[in-house]
Amino acid sequence: MDTATDLGRLIGPLRRAVLLRTRRAADLPDLPEAQIELLRVLSDAGALAPREVATRLRVAPSTVSNLVRAMTASGLVERKPSSTDLRTVTLVASPHALDLLSRYDRVSTETLRHALTALTPDSRRAIEEALPALTELIGALEVQQD
Repeated sequence: MDTATDLGRLIGPLRRAVLLRTRRAADLPDLPEAQIELLRVLSDAGALAPREVATRLRVAPSTVSNLVRAMTASGLVERKPSSTDLRTVTLVASPHALDLLSRYDRVSTETLRHALTALTPDSRRAIEEALPALTELIGALEVQQD
């Protein structure tokens, strides 16, 4: 058994299953995961310059530009003049987007809670005990990227 291979093969299907169940349960739009992550950054930080969004997401500025173009057209992101430099723009999640993200998070949590109750107590405990290690794994991966 190779843990890295097995974990790598599980992450994508797990994330897709959570997204699919959440969208179906709350009749939420089919937002790409990249857009959801961009909204999370803006929700947590408020107004940010596109370059700062790219840094926080660890993607190229052109990727953020493409995401923002689509998200602005659909009313999820708003461009606002910077309060410190009128030559630059900041990005803000729209009230509609913040509502969608809140609904997504609430329904996603309930979806996972329900799925966890279908597992054996030992399996639930194993997942709970693995959470700190998974958080540590994220940190280790982020350090590798620098």
